[in-house]
Amino acid sequence: MIDPALASQLAAELIQADRSKTPARQISQRHPAFTVEDAYAIQRAGVALAEQNGRVVAGRKIGLTSRVMQQSVNITEPDYGVLYRDMFYGDGDTIPFDRFIAPRIEMELAFVLHSPLRGPDCSIFDVLRATEYVTPAIEILDARIQMTDPDTKSTRTIVDTISDNAADAGIVVGGRPVGPSEVDLRWVSALLYRDGGVEESGVAASVLNHPANGVAWLANRLWGHGVELQPGQVILAGSFIRPVWVRPGDQFHADYGPLGTIGFTFTRP
Repeated sequence: MIDPALASQLAAELIQADRSKTPARQISQRHPAFTVEDAYAIQRAGVALAEQNGRVVAGRKIGLTSRVMQQSVNITEPDYGVLYRDMFYGDGDTIPFDRFIAPRIEMELAFVLHSPLRGPDCSIFDVLRATEYVTPAIEILDARIQMTDPDTKSTRTIVDTISDNAADAGIVVGGRPVGPSEVDLRWVSALLYRDGGVEESGVAASVLNHPANGVAWLANRLWGHGVELQPGQVILAGSFIRPVWVRPGDQFHADYGPLGTIGFTFTRP
């Protein structure tokens, strides 16, 4: 396992990269023997440093929920990261483009809990019982680690992505909240418009066959670290579209059909 001092050092580098808007060199290039668990140790060190600096954890995100995306980074399970309170935006907001380095967005469903969830045997039924409501959400991804190494031309690995808080950088929440039993969450579908044209579309069943399965997986995965999901936390269940690159000035409109819409704009620097 990675030395705690090194984990904190690397986590501090990523925080500085976020502040300076200059991505750090790939950790996987500097430490090729690092494992997924080492990467999560760096992520946890980053959360500890962020909390020391006043950031507040408001939830969790789950990523890489599709088989295609898992195969692209040579893993067999999703990954996860932390949502901070200062990451949240709402329907109609204007989002500062220069807050990010290389933003992309994904369409998801967010589960808001009214009861705690814990492993090791959390099931989809436990998730549905513990959920107060489900709402449309957009995740904003970013890259505090170089996506491509300028010297070797190597791309980021799962170690880099997990270390970098699973690329999590923001969340836009809107639409119509629904109880977890009001609709068949597998069949929630959505269209993403950019500047009036359809950019992407998807259906929530592509997230592990049911988006609540991702939340159950997360509760079981965190149990090994003595962590449980808390009431009031927002859990992003995983994207059901490919990541879409954001350009300065882009106007997005996410249409979730019966679950409503989310509109937001990125500023020009």
